[in-house]
Amino acid sequence: MGTTVTKFDIAEYLEDDAMIVEYLNTVLEEGDAEDIITALGHVAKARGMSKIAEETGLSRPSLYKALSHGAKPQFDTILKVLRAVGGSLNIPTA
Repeated sequence: MGTTVTKFDIAEYLEDDAMIVEYLNTVLEEGDAEDIITALGHVAKARGMSKIAEETGLSRPSLYKALSHGAKPQFDTILKVLRAVGGSLNIPTA
């Protein structure tokens, strides 16, 4: 009797806005640029890649490519995806 191992997909567990916010904030605090890009890909997948593509004006294949492991997307693409998933960049006042 063999053991079947399935690949873990965090997008399946990002079920609500609170979970997504916590996930993105954790990655932003602790991760590097590649981690952030990957996390945005997970969130886009959780929200629906077609929906995010429509909101950003990018094609689904372009989004998958831009948010894949090792990708170097333009900052404009990152901002579009971040805004499409309900995020923003804020600089706290000192």
